Amino acid sequence: MSLKAFAARIFAKRVARKTAKWVANPINTQKQVFKEIVERAAQTKFGRDHEFSEITTHTDFVQRVPIRDYEALKRYVDEVVEGKNDILWPGKPLYFAKTSGTTSGAKYIPITKESITHQVEASRNAILNYIHETGHADFVDGKMIFLQGSPEMQEKNGIQLGRLSGISAHYVPNYLQKNRLPSWETNCIEDWETKVNAIVDETKDENMTVIAGIPSWVQMYFEKLNAASGRKVGDLFQNFQLFIYGGVNYEPYRATFESLIGRKVDSIELFPASEGFFAYQDSQKEKGMLLLLNSGIFYEFVKTDEFFEPDARRITIEAVELHVNYVMIISTNAGLWAYNLGDTVQFISLNPFKIVVSGRIKHFISAFGEHVIAKEVEEAMRDAIAQTDAQVNEFTVAPQIVPPANELPYHEWLIEFEKAPTDMQTFVRILDTTLQKQNSYYFDLIEGNVLQHLKVTPIRKDGFKGYMQSIGKLGGQNKIQRLSNDRKLADGLLAFKA
Repeated sequence: MSLKAFAARIFAKRVARKTAKWVANPINTQKQVFKEIVERAAQTKFGRDHEFSEITTHTDFVQRVPIRDYEALKRYVDEVVEGKNDILWPGKPLYFAKTSGTTSGAKYIPITKESITHQVEASRNAILNYIHETGHADFVDGKMIFLQGSPEMQEKNGIQLGRLSGISAHYVPNYLQKNRLPSWETNCIEDWETKVNAIVDETKDENMTVIAGIPSWVQMYFEKLNAASGRKVGDLFQNFQLFIYGGVNYEPYRATFESLIGRKVDSIELFPASEGFFAYQDSQKEKGMLLLLNSGIFYEFVKTDEFFEPDARRITIEAVELHVNYVMIISTNAGLWAYNLGDTVQFISLNPFKIVVSGRIKHFISAFGEHVIAKEVEEAMRDAIAQTDAQVNEFTVAPQIVPPANELPYHEWLIEFEKAPTDMQTFVRILDTTLQKQNSYYFDLIEGNVLQHLKVTPIRKDGFKGYMQSIGKLGGQNKIQRLSNDRKLADGLLAFKA
């Protein structure tokens, strides 16, 4: 064992002990976070507007601070963007993480000195936790790649502006700088296809041990490696041990990944966002991610099926239940207050508090009252892949409300197969029955002849990539929306039908 690997194991043990302390005292940990961030922000503009000096309990907070999404918080963010001090958090943020997708164009998410510290610690601790649990540390001597956006920054009124992944690139610790790929120059390439080709050239002859990124884009990298070398990724990188991912569920990609790699490798799921780093997978033996309760983020939860009601109840971790879909609401040391991130989660353990991401509050299908969420379609896809010989690269689901020829409406699954199932009818039947078992509303609509059984539309190879390229969202942190309540994405993909 190298000196670096030995040191990593010692450091991992120390971090594990520190983590165990707050895990053993979760309620008080969250109460302390709540107290600290409210007190720190009491003299900001937002704090004065919402009487933070009068807040001592969660009930006080609920009465004074309504749930907001970015659009509702935007008037405060705009003042921060203008360069004003003490608006959402004391002073100015260090960075803005620029993201897209809102009705008003780009979002500017503030990142403060305090919040970036927790972001960096969380990503580091996820790996150290893996080392502590498994004892595997030799990978720290190999090369590591993080497929991410450009680290180049701009400046806006004295505040650095960039993508979250690019900002994070500035915080790779010195002891890993020599291990890190791709080169700075390659990482700065904006065009995704050009960038991935350059990454293949830089890495194909290296001792790659850790590979990280959003699964759909890592898959593209693996396919290009296969084409360039004529070898499986696991043969090319014989010491490749760990895949780190976040942003989307890995399960629909797992079979294709293992085929491209040629063997199984360990994986760690992360739950990061521009707004904060919320959870990471803390066990190779159990599902779910450990909710980070000591990272400057105070969490509230609202049941998904009550969220749009005017009297929807906001609860803390003290009151959450297992296997219930919640909208996750955050208040942070970056100055986001009762902020609707848009993600929905389920708790799969309350000791410790562990979650799975079940979808997005805006990404669902309920065109007929069925309330289908991402977790349900991903579970159906996992079963269909497991019980057939199909391999799937990507998919999305949308309602077909007005089908031709007086047919009943249905759910359309647009799927790009790596390998189409030998028996498509069986594949479709498994998808449909698994979804019915999970969702009683969908079952009732099928049984009552309101909906017909789902239909699959195969998309040609690289069709999803072609669609993303056509709308200017190829690569980086861009993800395919798993579910839509309208036809915009589905109709765009029909141009790429197999």
